[in-house]
Amino acid sequence: MDIAAPMKDAASRAEFADLLQRHRGLVFKVAHSYSRDAEDRDDLAQEIAAQLWRAWPSYDPHRPLATWMYRIALNVAISHLRGRSRHDAHHVPLDEDHHAVESGQGADDVLPLQALQRLIAEFDPLNRALLLLYLDVRSHREIAEILGLTETNVATRIGRLKQRLRQRLCPEEG
Repeated sequence: MDIAAPMKDAASRAEFADLLQRHRGLVFKVAHSYSRDAEDRDDLAQEIAAQLWRAWPSYDPHRPLATWMYRIALNVAISHLRGRSRHDAHHVPLDEDHHAVESGQGADDVLPLQALQRLIAEFDPLNRALLLLYLDVRSHREIAEILGLTETNVATRIGRLKQRLRQRLCPEEG
């Protein structure tokens, strides 16, 4: 398949390249949240960029760009995660920081952000997407639109996820 087929003219390609450059943080944030290592993260970021490229001609400029990008990026990431889990469901990479947190040894040395990222990585893809969007300060309405949920469902799920994170991060308070 010719990936350049959706955009024939140079202006469209330049506009897309500028868009991707300005919003590359969104692509890498999603890729980082759904990947275990740097190689997988790079592959996923490339898959997301390719799918954004394919979908670009159908983008409606009357809709929020970030919402459109998040919806595509999360769908690609979830599909990538599902495909990967079929192949290596029993493979868990061992890195020293992860081992330290799990064993309770040296947990004080692990940055709180790393601990939070590891906890979020344990959630299923939908809850991971909810937290990613919530932490990116997206409104409940925008999260609902991106994920195809109701605003009430988003609010309920986020409340439950925050409680689960609190219990895991601060067990003495829960």
